Amino acid sequence: MSYRNAFSDVLTGVIAPSAERTGREGRFPRGSVTALGHAGLLGLTVSAELGGGGLGLSDAAEVVAQVARACPATAAVLQSHFAAVAVIEAYGSRWLRGEIAAGRHLSSLALAEGDPGKQGVHAQAREPRSTAARSGDVVALRARKHEVAAAAEADSYVWSSGPLAVQDGLTLWVVPAHASDLFVPARPDGGGPCGSATSTVFADPVLVPADAMLGPDGGGLDVVLRTVLPWLLELQAAVGTAAIHPSVAAASPGPARRPADSLALS
Repeated sequence: MSYRNAFSDVLTGVIAPSAERTGREGRFPRGSVTALGHAGLLGLTVSAELGGGGLGLSDAAEVVAQVARACPATAAVLQSHFAAVAVIEAYGSRWLRGEIAAGRHLSSLALAEGDPGKQGVHAQAREPRSTAARSGDVVALRARKHEVAAAAEADSYVWSSGPLAVQDGLTLWVVPAHASDLFVPARPDGGGPCGSATSTVFADPVLVPADAMLGPDGGGLDVVLRTVLPWLLELQAAVGTAAIHPSVAAASPGPARRPADSLALS
């Protein structure tokens, strides 16, 4: 059975029937996310070698667009997940990619910090508010991340910080979302669709292994511009949304590019 057939079954049998309750009660669509995982949709863009769908951005955009028409909260979660997975697929461990491919792992972006929408990309690169400090094989990350979809519901965050050893830039990490040192308010305080669990995530600090780094130290800004931003713009264009996802609003170099222009960067 193709992923489209499996997706159709999940969309009509799980996502659509629960969408009204999700929006009315603000309840995270756990059943929908679980069903998407079982159907192979969370791993749609992971390499087929690891059991994923081996597909790309256009297929992810098709899925997000159809989900958005039924349940905006689930669509917001998927947008952040697919963009995070694009980074993990390029730089993450084989084990983590396999977990996503198997539908057992939901990821999300934790990039925005400071005043959302007010901090340009160059300012964030020169003076990031989040910090990283290494002691042996452990890194302590301190930050307040805004507008994180699936906060306290995802399994991991793609997280940005100041660099460890180089002078400028950003560094990206994969951070376990259920780490005991992370704090998420009991009531979501973000601006995402009701039920998307969009909220602030606090780390003061959270400890991660040094090998949780995604890509080179200080190279995260390039990854955000060449991978995360194009994915989010394309996914949002698929649902007719012009605004940049809040998670990268703080890393936007100016007015949003058209998706085609952004994809030319990758």
